[in-house]
Amino acid sequence: MLLENLVAFRREEVLHRLFGCHVLWVLFYFLFHGASMTKELDLCELIQDFGNDEKCRAYLERLRWKNGVQCLECGSSKVYRILKRNQFVCDDCSHQFSVTAQTIFHDTHLPLWKWFLATYLLCESRKGMSANQMKRQLGVSYKTAWYLCHRIRAAMLDVAPEPLGGTVEIDETYVAGKKRRWRAKNAEQVVIGIRQRNGDLRLIRAADARSATVREIINANIGAHVEVIMTDQSAIYPWALNHMQKEVHKTVNHSREYVHGDVHTNTVESAFSLLKRGIFGTWHKVSAKHLPAYLDEMCFRFNNRKNPYLFRDTMLKLIDSPNLEYKHLTAKIHDAA
Repeated sequence: MLLENLVAFRREEVLHRLFGCHVLWVLFYFLFHGASMTKELDLCELIQDFGNDEKCRAYLERLRWKNGVQCLECGSSKVYRILKRNQFVCDDCSHQFSVTAQTIFHDTHLPLWKWFLATYLLCESRKGMSANQMKRQLGVSYKTAWYLCHRIRAAMLDVAPEPLGGTVEIDETYVAGKKRRWRAKNAEQVVIGIRQRNGDLRLIRAADARSATVREIINANIGAHVEVIMTDQSAIYPWALNHMQKEVHKTVNHSREYVHGDVHTNTVESAFSLLKRGIFGTWHKVSAKHLPAYLDEMCFRFNNRKNPYLFRDTMLKLIDSPNLEYKHLTAKIHDAA
């Protein structure tokens, strides 16, 4: 391994001298090393391309600095490598940093190739993957697998999603069943689903199924350019929609039919079905505190189901995400807020 690293380092030094222009060097480096930057990966290629931490660090470096390594403190490109510590030092401000600094990988004790494998498994598992499954796949403890999965889910969160428009379907579902007299208080969780046909999906945990609560969720996720809003004949929606939304509101009576022409809520209900299969078949149990994280993961994977470069795009989100501390995940709801 040491001999291979020395040969690779010597080869890069020779090429760097030949290609003095920084842009040409980056282009050649991309062509020589970076096939995984754009191609669609399968599991075998992932293991082949990222089988050790050196390959993972090189990939993160290419993703993070497309125009060459830059100092995280002053932005200078006069940066030199500290090979023994896998770090860089800035020639201008003497700041030392690594490719994982200020990312979700910062100070991780888990090998990077296990991070890569866990990210790939979460991206490609249609119904998600439980921490117990991850524990067995990676050979780590349950605590490590649980923490790892939650950090990847946190990075998947779309911070400022575009408002939905066009033809939109809205429906509600209940995790742990609908409210019944014999069921414990707060045992069920209300999830509002909003899906744009041929577009994105939103799954939002609601405090309740009252019209005022649903109105806030609808207004936060639907734009003014919406053309049609389709729901069932639940009593929630006539009160939850504003005047402009009521003008484009169409309903289907589920007591008699599931489809009336092109009016139906089948597409959002199919997303509910996928969510329920994930809860019942994969995670088995989801707490009310962490339910939004699982909903965000499901939406991210669903909205990127046709993205051939999902792994690369997810890695970019991991690089841009700050570290999520374990104490924040395990804190009580009012302490974590």
